[in-house]
Amino acid sequence: MICNIVFDMGGVLVDYQPLEACRAYAQNEEDAQRIYTELFRSEEWALLDAGAISEEEILRVACARLPERLRESCRTVFDRWPDFMPVKPEMCAFAARLADSGYKLWLCSNAGVRFTAYQHRIPVFGRFDGLLVSAFEKCVKPDPAIYRRLFAKFGLSPSTCFFIDDLPANVEGARACGMEGHVFDGDLGKLEAALAARGVKLPAVF
Repeated sequence: MICNIVFDMGGVLVDYQPLEACRAYAQNEEDAQRIYTELFRSEEWALLDAGAISEEEILRVACARLPERLRESCRTVFDRWPDFMPVKPEMCAFAARLADSGYKLWLCSNAGVRFTAYQHRIPVFGRFDGLLVSAFEKCVKPDPAIYRRLFAKFGLSPSTCFFIDDLPANVEGARACGMEGHVFDGDLGKLEAALAARGVKLPAVF
């Protein structure tokens, strides 16, 4: 029986919009795309999520790849990108409904150590029973190790968990570890149907 609902963060509970951060602090689209590529699409960004590189180092490496005229913009983007991660109100309300209905809520997210500086911006985290963030665990989705860490850290049985993530590879990784899941594409109705098919019942909203 499903009694634990595990959420991803970016693309599920919040909109992750790093390119918009680049556009806000670059002079034109070409410069924004270049900063975005060298910072957020770099190999180092994945290392940041894995807790394998410091923020200072990734910024140094990204700036070294950019022309001098873009380096200050890159620094500003890196400082301000969490401002471009607005909460998805309908999903946060849905998570609260699950909590109100007696389900336990958990987070399993690929994120860097700065998570602790912006997590307060997502009020529904106050309803969560536990938060697991990749940088502090030194492993990232869809590595099986992060799902096993989730189960072990919080004493969860995979068969009692249902995972919601926006990336198919992450959901497949969860399924390979015994946790059923759903690829969230923004359609809350489809998510509710997927949960209902697994016996998760919620009261109607009037």
